[in-house]
Amino acid sequence: MAQGGNSQNQLDRRAFIGAAMAVASATAGRTASALPESSPIGKDSKGRPLPYNPRIFEAMPTRNLGQTGHRVGIFSLGGQAVIETSDRDVAEAVVNKAIDLGVNYIDTASSYGGGKSEQNIGPVMKHRRGEVYLASKTHDRSYDGSMRLLETSLKRLQTDHLDCWQLHNVQTKQHTDQIFAKDGAIKALEKARDEGIVRFLGITGHYDPFILAEAINRYPFDTLLMAFNAADKHQYSFIDHLLPVALEKKIGIIGMKVATRGRMLSTWTPPPLSEQPTRMATRKPGAITMRESLFYNFSVPVSTNIAGCDNVQQIEENVKTASEFTPYNDAVMARLEARCKSIVNQGLYFRKGIIDRVKS
Repeated sequence: MAQGGNSQNQLDRRAFIGAAMAVASATAGRTASALPESSPIGKDSKGRPLPYNPRIFEAMPTRNLGQTGHRVGIFSLGGQAVIETSDRDVAEAVVNKAIDLGVNYIDTASSYGGGKSEQNIGPVMKHRRGEVYLASKTHDRSYDGSMRLLETSLKRLQTDHLDCWQLHNVQTKQHTDQIFAKDGAIKALEKARDEGIVRFLGITGHYDPFILAEAINRYPFDTLLMAFNAADKHQYSFIDHLLPVALEKKIGIIGMKVATRGRMLSTWTPPPLSEQPTRMATRKPGAITMRESLFYNFSVPVSTNIAGCDNVQQIEENVKTASEFTPYNDAVMARLEARCKSIVNQGLYFRKGIIDRVKS
């Protein structure tokens, strides 16, 4: 289901994205061998050193995280899957292994697992905070509510600051109106940044590319966390309608929903419908492999892509895949998109026009 814009505008967007992809492809293979022996530690706008994990330059290709000064690996760790469960030992093992392997960006949220995600990341951050760029989120749209969430997040994460604090899953005009109101969440983000509690400000979303495009046109966010995968082109495409705006603004762009909790994967066997969340229930297996899912997202001109992992083996496999990345050409990308058309409902269960059918 293609949405919005005339054919000329779509051609212009494709040309713009194509040019950005060409730049990404030209630098995709760079590892430590193409960098100075001691890569400089980035600094934020106040001159403070950014987190630094030197192993990243041997582990995988790296890209600039917008204009933050941080050089990030193309694969990063998301704070869902096992990290948001009660299995604290495995969660901590996954976080530690990710950092050991060079991962230098971890994303979480105050709402993940009812707070378990931040609680499981915290014990690792207590000892390894300086090695990773740490991002969390507020789902509250108000100033007071967001400030309370920030205080709780910092305690759970056992740190005195975040590298990025993000507005979580902004979906509608009502959300943006609340966020930008006099007592809205944006005031909390600005206060926390001005006081040095957070370094950078971000916005995230899965639902409507046009709402997010309006938001980044309205406010100079440092980063954008956007949901896309090989099914993206078939329903309110973030690649077509949001990515060009973010690239033009030189925002740090992070991809998510790479494999949609495994539902994109041909190896996934759907459990009985009664055991699946209604919003994601399906009888269909996926259509592509994890390697194809990652390579597809890596081939799009974004800074990094986050994915949750269920165990240490998965983090090892994902980092290995990132280390072997070579960009897909347009023909391969198109073939993957075509294969995913039949699983668009499970691959983009969170997208406008799909999740709404479940709600109604």
